[in-house]
Amino acid sequence: MLRFRCISELWYLDQEKDVETVRDLLEGYENSFWTCSIAKAGYSGTAIVSRVKPLSVKYGLGIADHDTEGRVVTAEFDSYYLLCVYVPNSGDGLKRLELEKSKPVILTGDLNCAHQEIDIYNPACIISLNWQPNPQGNKRSAGFTMEERESFEKNFLSQGFVDTFRIQHPNVVGYTYWGYRHGGRKTNRGWRLDYFLVSGSIADSVHDSYILPDVNGSDHCPIGLVIKC
Repeated sequence: MLRFRCISELWYLDQEKDVETVRDLLEGYENSFWTCSIAKAGYSGTAIVSRVKPLSVKYGLGIADHDTEGRVVTAEFDSYYLLCVYVPNSGDGLKRLELEKSKPVILTGDLNCAHQEIDIYNPACIISLNWQPNPQGNKRSAGFTMEERESFEKNFLSQGFVDTFRIQHPNVVGYTYWGYRHGGRKTNRGWRLDYFLVSGSIADSVHDSYILPDVNGSDHCPIGLVIKC
C-alpha cells in the first residue's frame, strides 16, 4: 500500500478546491500539503498527500525568487524527510536544505534534466523539449546541456544522493516525459526528467524504483518507489 503520493508541476487554478479534489479521489490519504505559485496562477505547484501524518511540513527553499513559485514541499517523518520538488535548473538552491544532517532524505519530482544519454531519445540529434530543431544538437538543448547535467551531478549525486531508477535498472531505457507536439508519446520520443533520489544511507533499502509510462493524463507519467522497512 502506497504511503504517500507526490505531485509536481501541479497547476492550481483554485488551490484549496483543486488539492482537496485530488485528495478526495485518493481513498485513505487524509493528510495533504501543497504550495502554489503566487507570482503566476496555474504554474509550478507541488503537493504531498499522505496516509501518515508527518511530524512537520515546510515550504520553499529560502530563496525569495523561487519561493513565490510553489516549487518545494518538505515533510518530516519519523525516519526520513520527503521532498516533492519542481526544479527549474537541475538543483541549484536545493543544497540549502541541509536535511541529511539529521535524517535520510527522499527527493522526488520533475528535476528538468536528463542526466545521461540513456535518459533521452536519440541524444546525438535531439532537438528540444518542445521538439523544435536545434542546429547545435544536444549541446544546447534545454534539459540536456552539459551545464545542466554537470549541475545535476554536482547538486545531487556528488552530495550523496542516489538515482534509484538507474541503480535498480542500469541499462533500461525509460522515459517520464514526452512533448505533446509531434506525437512524442506515440513514438516514445521521450526524456527521463522525473526522479526518486535517496540519501546513500538508505540506498540499500530500495526494493524497486519504477516508471508507469502507460498512465496518461499529462505530458509526464507517474513514477514509484518501494522501500523495505
